Amino acid sequence: MLSGRPISLVARPAGLVRRHSPQPVHLTLKPYLADDSTMGTVSIPGKSRLLSAEAACLDEIIETQAVRAVYQPIVELDTGRVVGWEALARGPVGSVLEFPDRMFGAAARLGRTAELDHCCRAAAVAGAITAGLGRGQELFVNVEPDVAGAPVPAFLQQARDAAQALRITVEITERALTVAPAELIALVEMYRSWGWGIAIDDVGADPRSVALMPLLRPDVIKLDMTFVQEPMTRERARVVHAVAAEAERSGTVVLAEGIEHAEHVAVAKALGATLGQGWHFGRPGALSPGPGAEGITRTAKPVGLGQDTPFEHLLELRRTRIGTKAQLLQMSLALEEQALLQGESGVLLSTFQEARYFPRSTRERYTRLAAEVALVGALAQDLDPEPAPGVRGSALDSDDSLRGEWDVVVLGPHFAGAFVARDLGDAGADGGRRFEYIVTYDRNLVVAAATRLTARIAAIRT
Repeated sequence: MLSGRPISLVARPAGLVRRHSPQPVHLTLKPYLADDSTMGTVSIPGKSRLLSAEAACLDEIIETQAVRAVYQPIVELDTGRVVGWEALARGPVGSVLEFPDRMFGAAARLGRTAELDHCCRAAAVAGAITAGLGRGQELFVNVEPDVAGAPVPAFLQQARDAAQALRITVEITERALTVAPAELIALVEMYRSWGWGIAIDDVGADPRSVALMPLLRPDVIKLDMTFVQEPMTRERARVVHAVAAEAERSGTVVLAEGIEHAEHVAVAKALGATLGQGWHFGRPGALSPGPGAEGITRTAKPVGLGQDTPFEHLLELRRTRIGTKAQLLQMSLALEEQALLQGESGVLLSTFQEARYFPRSTRERYTRLAAEVALVGALAQDLDPEPAPGVRGSALDSDDSLRGEWDVVVLGPHFAGAFVARDLGDAGADGGRRFEYIVTYDRNLVVAAATRLTARIAAIRT
């Protein structure tokens, strides 16, 4: 229920309401952490009663859709004009799960995150429609990475119809890509087909969020609140450069979070932000749409998953060459070195045809790469889901056209390169096998290749 009334409008794929606490802090989506400092001193029977109370409360919340939605304004820094609202989740007032960290912590512990997420998006959409938001201003809602790819109940199919009255932008964290890459990319493509925008949240809080940008091509990049509230460091400066490069390439809008006073506004502008959010502009509360707003201009274009492989895609666009495996091996290794140079903001995706071409020496090399690079993926027939520590694996079918390719794709904020090759089927010594290959540094083509490979990586199942 919302404000004591049943919700009849329910909406959107997983996790569209953000779980902020009422204090002036920014809460990212993390595993359950109790907000009661006395929790550590609670006796075992007392803690057991508390957990039971939380479970009962969560049952009630999910069964009656008792999540409340509050909204925080997003403004244009130069004019102060409100261009959007972010939906934030709250439990029933006065309940043991009133605050979002407890509510979502209980849901995670009880395996009911997806169900709670469904209630959150119902509250977000229904509340916005009831308030008369319309399409003049944006409604920002969050995607919980753990429920990407989860079954969608029948009632959520109504979301698309209900949301047609709104302009929705979904917020995604970097954890979503590392948890369920294929599901996330498919979800993003679906959202875009509905006319929804994409935002990457908390950019800079974790270096992996920078690696996420080229794969998702966001309409909005939300800088973590530490960028306006804490002194500039070399690490933050690298993120600012990466965000500036992405904004220049794609026209994406930069939004600074955590703005609490006028000095923060000046810092946000210096960082390249044109939008802002924080207590300086308004605390979470009732949604009050303003007149004459135009929302946020969306300039980013969908990548498009495609049904072809990286080599098939580039074959129509670039000239091919032929070389032996012995000749080409050093070229692929040199490209892998570029992934190391990108560090925690880089992505490396490779195909190996068969698991036997991912031997111990390669496993050791990719283990070292995975320790330094944001996302490392490997694909081959009969390959394990984690073929090396930290490496995301995917097993290809024997008749998969990708099974005949040897690809190495590297993406970073300031580098993009792809080596894609197709086996010509020679017999004889392994080093003498010939491959038809293409090398490109065209960023759009590299992103297309990376997206095709990422879309095949299976989700982490816990």
